[in-house]
Amino acid sequence: MFKLAKEPIDRSALVIIFILSLLMALLISFGKIYSVAPKVEDFSWKSKEIGSHDIAFILTFDRLINHESVVKNLKISPPLLGKFSWAGRRMAFTLDNPIPYGENFQLTLQAATDIHGQKIQSFVGNFKSRDSAFAYIGTIGQERGRLILYDVTQKQKVIITPRNLEVSQFKFYSSGDKILFEAAQKDNGIGSVRNLNLYRLTLDADIQKPPILELLLDSKEYQNNDFDLSQDGKNIIIERVQRQNASNFDLWSLKDGEKPESLKIPSGQFMIAPDSQTLAVAQGQGVGILPLTKDAKPLDFLPKFGQILNFSPDGRAAVFINFNQDKKNLSFLRSLYYVNNSGVSKELLRLSGSILNCQFNPQSTALYCLLTKVTNEASYQEIPYFVRIDIKTAKITPLITLPSYEDIGLSLAPDGLAILFDQVKVGETGNIKDGLITNAGEKIIDSHLWLLIPPFDSDPQSKSQLQKLPINGVRPQWKP
Repeated sequence: MFKLAKEPIDRSALVIIFILSLLMALLISFGKIYSVAPKVEDFSWKSKEIGSHDIAFILTFDRLINHESVVKNLKISPPLLGKFSWAGRRMAFTLDNPIPYGENFQLTLQAATDIHGQKIQSFVGNFKSRDSAFAYIGTIGQERGRLILYDVTQKQKVIITPRNLEVSQFKFYSSGDKILFEAAQKDNGIGSVRNLNLYRLTLDADIQKPPILELLLDSKEYQNNDFDLSQDGKNIIIERVQRQNASNFDLWSLKDGEKPESLKIPSGQFMIAPDSQTLAVAQGQGVGILPLTKDAKPLDFLPKFGQILNFSPDGRAAVFINFNQDKKNLSFLRSLYYVNNSGVSKELLRLSGSILNCQFNPQSTALYCLLTKVTNEASYQEIPYFVRIDIKTAKITPLITLPSYEDIGLSLAPDGLAILFDQVKVGETGNIKDGLITNAGEKIIDSHLWLLIPPFDSDPQSKSQLQKLPINGVRPQWKP
């Protein structure tokens, strides 16, 4: 066509026709787009199950949207508090607090507009949080010594380990769909603690369906003791003693698909950091921070502390016990210290009793601790009590006091709204020949589980609520 247009005026006319045709096509195209109301193209949590590690969702729009109109008109029921942020057509909503478990949620967006004032198509998206659930070791009847999963939301209980295994301790994988545990064959009596094998259970989404059981590590050549599981689930650190040489008492690493390997690190109280790459180990007069590699040199050494209690969920801080052995005037006192990676080291409390356990709340702004006070120094009788400690102000808020202490274990719910703990009854009985014992080696006859709901930060008038659960068990742990 252009070849036939020899005259300049013809070529100019053709160029103008081409440009006008292109403009008309573009106008028609944009007209089709903007004749349709703006809409939400994607909602990242739509029809999904959300856990405590899910901290934000994303809405993607088909065009640029008026931010204020979305903030004003976005509704979540039940309400969730959070902050908005934007990047082009994408909006992120970051939660202020972990999502409450056992809830169904609905997000709606109506009457918002795009940057030209055109109203958005109404959008509804449903999602839910994980069921509130926990596991524990049974103490009576056919449940005794077996691992039991209780779904609080569905009000379902199921025994998840075989009759022939007696569980001593366990940990959930952070995904919540697997459990790592140590167990021995039943009827070995108290000697079963020297014959613990390491197992893994893979749970089905339907808890009534039997889980898959795997043997990860036997106890033929080595006695397996305490263990810890990395946050990413890829590494297990376990304390092992060689049966033929009790002086060989090291920490070992066990990774999926690999043989167990000694780290050549002498065993002491230990804990894997949330980054899954470092390990805190009590070493003599201090706590060493080491990389999870064989013959590793410490990254740091904290001579001031004798024990690590816990890491914050983000791994940026930890709490330690200082036994004050270097101070004659304080040598009978224990101190709780908060230490973070910005160089802050702060004493939160000092007491003559014991610091048994401390767990960070999900926001890492407070600690829930189980402490004891000495009521009879001659016989050293201890009374346990729970407190909440504000990390910024070091303010201590008493929660409840218990009548007696017997090997209490506690677990803070992943949404931070409740604490599970047990109260153990110990003694001698001729009918119980298993190895279900306390850390002090006393026979566990029975135990009950309790639920403690701490006061809400937003309501200064609220008080602690304590409920005895109709459940016989020990060492409860919330499912992540």
